[in-house]
Amino acid sequence: MADGKEDPAVFTSTSLPSDPRLLATVTNAYLGTRVYRDILHVNGVYNGALGDTHRADVPSPINVRMRVPDADSPAETFTLNTRTGTFSHQLQSTDYTATQHIYAHHSLVHLMAFSITIRRSAPTTQPVTVQLRTPFVPKSQDLDLKQGPDFQGAHYVYGQTLVPEVEGGPRPTIHMLWTPVPRAVTLRGEERERSWEFLTAVAESEEEAKRSYSHGLALVATGSLLPSHTRAWDTLRRGCSVDLDGPLPLQQALHGCLYYLLSAIPPRGSPGFLFHGISPGGLSNGTRGEDYWGHVFWDQDTWMFPNLLLFLPEAARAILEYRIRRLEGALRNAQEQGYQGAKFPWESAATGREVCPEEIYGAQEIHVTGDVLMAFEQYFCATQDQKLFREDGGWEVVDAVARYWCSRMVWSQEEQCYHIRGVMPPDEHHCRVDNSVYTNAVAQRSLIFAADLAGDFSIPVPEEWVDCAKNIKVPFDAEKKYHPEYDGYSPGEPVKQADVVLLGFPLMHPMSPEVRRNDLEMYEPATEPDGPAMTWSMFAVGWLELKEVQRAQSQLNKCFSNITEPFKIWVENSDGSGAVNFLTGMGGFLQAVLFGYTGFRITKSSLRFDPAFPEDIKKVEVIGVSYLGSKLKFTITKKEMRVKVTESPRDLAECPLEAVLEASGQRFPLSGGKSISFPTAAGWIQRASTPAR
Repeated sequence: MADGKEDPAVFTSTSLPSDPRLLATVTNAYLGTRVYRDILHVNGVYNGALGDTHRADVPSPINVRMRVPDADSPAETFTLNTRTGTFSHQLQSTDYTATQHIYAHHSLVHLMAFSITIRRSAPTTQPVTVQLRTPFVPKSQDLDLKQGPDFQGAHYVYGQTLVPEVEGGPRPTIHMLWTPVPRAVTLRGEERERSWEFLTAVAESEEEAKRSYSHGLALVATGSLLPSHTRAWDTLRRGCSVDLDGPLPLQQALHGCLYYLLSAIPPRGSPGFLFHGISPGGLSNGTRGEDYWGHVFWDQDTWMFPNLLLFLPEAARAILEYRIRRLEGALRNAQEQGYQGAKFPWESAATGREVCPEEIYGAQEIHVTGDVLMAFEQYFCATQDQKLFREDGGWEVVDAVARYWCSRMVWSQEEQCYHIRGVMPPDEHHCRVDNSVYTNAVAQRSLIFAADLAGDFSIPVPEEWVDCAKNIKVPFDAEKKYHPEYDGYSPGEPVKQADVVLLGFPLMHPMSPEVRRNDLEMYEPATEPDGPAMTWSMFAVGWLELKEVQRAQSQLNKCFSNITEPFKIWVENSDGSGAVNFLTGMGGFLQAVLFGYTGFRITKSSLRFDPAFPEDIKKVEVIGVSYLGSKLKFTITKKEMRVKVTESPRDLAECPLEAVLEASGQRFPLSGGKSISFPTAAGWIQRASTPAR
């Protein structure tokens, strides 16, 4: 960086990790791989029936690595630049520098590419040769690949997946074009610098693959392929960022999390793009037997979604549209288990049918259905996008989920309330329990939202929804003033991961500060220290709510044992086991900062804030917060908070925003381009009660 400090967004190493699972990933919304891996994946393309379905392996033409003859031994560096969305390999000798850039194009999602550039650094005329090593073979265990005719200098293969997810279901066809890779490239004696570009285009139609490849060639001809990618990525990153004046490892972790999560989302302005969700290990992982086989879990809706909603409602909408398109499968899931409405699968792939290989999770871990609907609720509160619900299928999901929860409850004559029996809570160490407090609370929230939305849309509200929401049991120990995890839970019994603590956030279940504290103190020592990476983020959020900032930071610091060097790849468990490139853990970590340090809470009528952060953080700046169509920039120090509207919808003059301080009730009108400031305190952003003059 210009001031000589290490750039927290650039990760450089002189060697690669010994575990290839920990190599950096290059992905966009459609294509993904790990660098130097022999396969890539295509979003939504799975092979195998039901519990055997997994991301289809596609041979990767971009698995190419530079080498030089043995007589030369240049210095070697590997760099992931999260500001430009590129991975680079550099060989540097006294006479020349050879650089390889590898990337998945952010806006042209059917393209992946790499370039080789050799530049002289000494006045010599000796040819410089760089060898290109690749194990690429155009074969796949999941596709019946056939060779087609070359196209504009590219080789071409195409083929269908072998086994559909459900009998009679679709078997997508993949079409791939790629630039042939020579064994070596040479900078001739009279040349000072030269670049070579290698493209790979993948699509589910021959026409789209060829169109994308031709478009890529045209950009190469004008020297603008890589610049067009870095511009698109830079625009994305500048529009949604969180910057801290604080410890370097924390800054690096945030840049890494944002890079890997934002790599997974559709580019802005692509409403016709069919998005197929985000799996725990992302698109770079998910072959058979790896990273949950590329299936989509609650991880997407609960752990990743809130961060995307805060910055990029268009991407958040794409996730909800993924769930809407799989409603038919969810309806079948409920029907097959003897219930009404829609039961979203614990593990989802192409159809929305349950594809979890182990029946116990698919049958019992039903809180996922409420998690899906909570994402719909958060989206509606943050955007007021009525079109999604009135015209684009959102209401059908809300209605179906409400009907499912009502059919899943049974009346307890003894306790005079509704029970949900025989479930597995988020704490997967326990199964077939009755009245999981998290499951029941998220079911209650589903029903309240469904009834409220029906009222907003003048749709008759079924009495059953109101009755079930009002009378469902949410376990609470009135003597100890805490929430037992389920009926019969014994205090101190080991817990796998965040469960009851999720009542406070993200559920925002009503409770006093005393109860919130008791829940945290009850479950913190009971939770396995080596469990999934997202757990401690939620304990951190809870302690920040209670202004116990150092206790919060001690919890958040536990996450660093899940972050690997040098490319900040997360592992699911701190012992290195489980999923890698664990976006779920990254999503939880981002929430601890974006919702913890700021105190942001999306409610039905406002975006609340209540900042709290440790002493070694002097300033928190969050750019690109989206609320009701406006973009906001928050700059927060211990003493002062500054809010600026950086983008406004056309109708802002008719429905302007204002900031309100909780203690004094003081109001600050928010208008485009202008900043307001006030002493750091709790408050909220809302539509102004009267139009701004």
